[in-house]
Amino acid sequence: MAKIPGRNPVLEALAGPRRLEEIFLAENSRGEAVEKIIAGAEEQGVKLTRVTESRIAELAGTDNPQGVVALGEELKNPGLGELLEQVFADYDNPRFLLLDQIQDPYNFGALIRTARAAGFAAVIYPKNRSCQVTQTVVKASAGAVEWINLCQVTNLNRALTRLKETGCWIAGADAAAEQLYYQADLTGALGLVIGSEGSGLRRLVRENCDFLVAIPVLDHPGSLNASVAAGIIIFETVRQNKILT
Repeated sequence: MAKIPGRNPVLEALAGPRRLEEIFLAENSRGEAVEKIIAGAEEQGVKLTRVTESRIAELAGTDNPQGVVALGEELKNPGLGELLEQVFADYDNPRFLLLDQIQDPYNFGALIRTARAAGFAAVIYPKNRSCQVTQTVVKASAGAVEWINLCQVTNLNRALTRLKETGCWIAGADAAAEQLYYQADLTGALGLVIGSEGSGLRRLVRENCDFLVAIPVLDHPGSLNASVAAGIIIFETVRQNKILT
């Protein structure tokens, strides 16, 4: 059973496709979002239980659950083959966000949220040495996990090869790249690879990219947070593809 902490994530889960079993609300929780949660639970026949703040904290397993946590079925996580079949049936020129060993759950959640906001088809991430979709990630995504395909893979390099076979170009974000992100052609089917917070892209992942792009920054501090850097490039793909305009 998956835990969904936070007001926006619970609201998005109520609106989304996965089934909820029960919603726990802190006894003193009030406000517009809480009223919407109560109404949504009543409409869908989801059991609603008032409990203490300490019980909410115990159930949530993450910081500041905002007085609410829901229990529901696990998010779907299709295999790569199934994902690609589904995505290419639904999108003409899909864009994929691939994460190379992102380990901070807040960054991971923010990356999912940004990818969803920009119309990306899926977020692909490795099984090992990477953050997984925890309660903290769900909350940090503000519920975006309900509305975007998530795909865990055993080998990220093999996933890149499969994407290339479908006709996707692979762009890697690398601070040392000679080409700036807005100079690159980011139109059409694309996989954007974002590296870990500390060391960036691994060597083989970097070599497996069709091209690399950098974001110009001043020497101090010299780099950007992974989710911030990704957001800049992600919305450059939106601009170039004339999406959301």
